[in-house]
Amino acid sequence: MRSDDRLATWQILSTVGSYLLVWVITVVAARHSLWLTPPLLVLLVLLSGRCFSLMHDCGHSSLFSSKRVNRAVGFLLGVINAIPQYPWSQGHAFHHKHNGNWDLYRGPSALISLEHYEQLSPRAQGVYRLLRHPLMLFPGGFFYLVIKPRLALLLGSAQFLGHAASSLRADRRTPVPQLVMSFQSRHWYSGAEFIDLLLNNICVIASWVLLCHWIGAGLFWSLYALVMAASAALFICIFFVQHNFEGSYAHRSEGWDPLEGAIAGTSLLVLPGILNWFTADIGCHNIHHLCERIPNYHLRACQERNAALLSVARRLTIADIPHCFQYVLWNREGESLQAIPTAMA
Repeated sequence: MRSDDRLATWQILSTVGSYLLVWVITVVAARHSLWLTPPLLVLLVLLSGRCFSLMHDCGHSSLFSSKRVNRAVGFLLGVINAIPQYPWSQGHAFHHKHNGNWDLYRGPSALISLEHYEQLSPRAQGVYRLLRHPLMLFPGGFFYLVIKPRLALLLGSAQFLGHAASSLRADRRTPVPQLVMSFQSRHWYSGAEFIDLLLNNICVIASWVLLCHWIGAGLFWSLYALVMAASAALFICIFFVQHNFEGSYAHRSEGWDPLEGAIAGTSLLVLPGILNWFTADIGCHNIHHLCERIPNYHLRACQERNAALLSVARRLTIADIPHCFQYVLWNREGESLQAIPTAMA
């Protein structure tokens, strides 16, 4: 669990520096010929995914020894990936607290129970199947990073204006900070989350405006949209298969065991060495759920050191990933994940 500030600093400088450098090279290459950009775009997607993985560590306050430094660096990485880091980390902490308890947490895809699915109309069932098709990771990923945080700020701000108006009618002397901190919204759960959401939007939108001015709106958005959609699809896919697989622990609240959820409700995703670097070894997911304060640069050693104790953990490879996307229903009675029955598909 001990953080190494020098190693963490090197990870940030090498990753963010490489990401920015490859962006510059990609823009220069695209101005000469779009045929030069595909390998560079793949590299940008992978580096963006690594930025997200390091942001994930900051959310657990594990990358650096200082909580403030984790917070500051996490915010920077959130701007790079266009997602407010603090609200995201709070939601992710809820996932860790309830992993394997499918009454309370059903993953980023908001999966439903078999019973609920059977009650849907044929049209609604078709929409459900479509939205959880693997190819929807790309438009869904673009929405998740680029659109959702901006939409959350707009919708939440509209609710806040109504709250502020009613509060000021009751007492015109109510200070603005009190108005902000007392407001509850389904788009953020605390004043601290709102501030992070607001600052993230300001920084992200300002960067979009500047980059459109410097390199041209058409070129910027054609490259940026591809990178954001693909990188989001990448890390959502990895997160999905680490929890949705045949035999995954999918319990009800009653009798739920957090230790069982950490070991049997997560997978050990075996990736090629280079992909382990880009994902910051998050494939070692069992040990991560057993102790979220272990920084990424110690995860693999911890996983290997405790391999005998984790022998029951499910091992998955890249070849297993497509199979995992079948498991999009929760069988509450059987306390298991399952594919959509053929008769209903």
